[in-house]
Amino acid sequence: MDTSDKIIIEELKRIIKMQAQENRLLKAKINYLEQELERVTTRKDSNNSSLPPSKDENRPPRTSSLREKSGRKAGGQPGHEGKTLEMTDTPDEIIEHRACFCPECGKDVSGLPFELFGKRQVIDIPTIKQIVTEHRVYRCKCSCSHIVESDFPVGVDTPVRYGKNIETLVGYLSVRQYIPFKRLKEMFNDIFTVQVSEGGLHCLLNRLASKGVDGYEMIRRRVLHSGVIGTDETGVKINGKKHWFWTWQNKRATFIATSTNRGTTTIDENVSGISREAVLVHDCWKAHFQTPVKAHQLCTAHLERETKYLEECYKVAWPVRFRAMLRQAHKLKKQLTPADYYYPNHQRDLLERELDNLLAETLDPKHKEIIAFQNRITRYRDHVFTFLYHPDVPPDNNGSERAIRNVKVKQKISGQFKILSAAENFAILRSIIDTAIKNNQNVLQALNVIADYKTY
Repeated sequence: MDTSDKIIIEELKRIIKMQAQENRLLKAKINYLEQELERVTTRKDSNNSSLPPSKDENRPPRTSSLREKSGRKAGGQPGHEGKTLEMTDTPDEIIEHRACFCPECGKDVSGLPFELFGKRQVIDIPTIKQIVTEHRVYRCKCSCSHIVESDFPVGVDTPVRYGKNIETLVGYLSVRQYIPFKRLKEMFNDIFTVQVSEGGLHCLLNRLASKGVDGYEMIRRRVLHSGVIGTDETGVKINGKKHWFWTWQNKRATFIATSTNRGTTTIDENVSGISREAVLVHDCWKAHFQTPVKAHQLCTAHLERETKYLEECYKVAWPVRFRAMLRQAHKLKKQLTPADYYYPNHQRDLLERELDNLLAETLDPKHKEIIAFQNRITRYRDHVFTFLYHPDVPPDNNGSERAIRNVKVKQKISGQFKILSAAENFAILRSIIDTAIKNNQNVLQALNVIADYKTY
């Protein structure tokens, strides 16, 4: 082999080596781009993450759900008690219909005895109109020459004002039924024949909320002194700036507050005096861990949605096994009796070991989001199965999410709050309304009690 052949061979070796190196780089790049494509095409939404449903707009239709099929047909199930209109035994008005003549021969039958053979009832409401009550005060001169004057009732402190029933109805329609001010003004004009401006509506809400402050504080204390407390927070716009609504709630009461931040400052301001023996149920937002309570419970519904996303994104078994473990824990929760929580339980021990195994498992370095999830759960490992050791602790934070969702519904319908006081009024009145609902009370009557407060 001459020198020229050796040069050609060395050159070919160099080219082959260079191409092999380029091939490795291209394979790595293809692998990275495939992962990025998978991540982009597997989008997060309310079904597989903690994103709210409002963020699902302009996204692909739902193709999966965490809810499992029950095998039952849609609609009412066998044994379901139906509802229908029923007659009342005490109608407000009775109209009798008697024949005047016989349609066969034409004779007058109005004087003959009749017997009842049927009845039907029509349910309606009377025409609504405003009632104006005028209060007059008088003076007289006593025999001792002193001028004696009568006083206006408490609350009648202006020449003309709206009464407590209008005040109650404004609060109910605005805060419970989410009707915006413009339509509320139209409704009072067209249905109730009451002329009221948008500014007047705001003043009525101010007046009602100010009367509810004492009840609002009572609700706060009732929540903070309970053994199990759920909490959540959500962003809201007030005059174009980002603010936050927070909630702390239990089975019997809901406390909602506004704030300029999403940090521990809000917690310090609103939960002073919280029971140190309480269990706090929440998502994994770090600020909640600064609350001085005995234990925490992570929302497993959030964790299930996250693992659903990780499964769709990476097509691996780890998130599926994690979600299966959580569902097994939910089933165990339903089987436990009150006494079972305070004694050793074999099934609970198995779940604890399964959780430790999942957290100790070595994951593929390419699955970065799964690793991040695993690290976060490792950090908060002691807060995953708290609900299996306390009978009153739920496995999810759905109660708090329902409480805070009302804020998003209001914002979705009416847009942002224009001023901070309007948001504060909503927080006060919504706390009272949600608490009334949880105690099976009539919402309108509950607000009427508030409207009556300090008016005597």
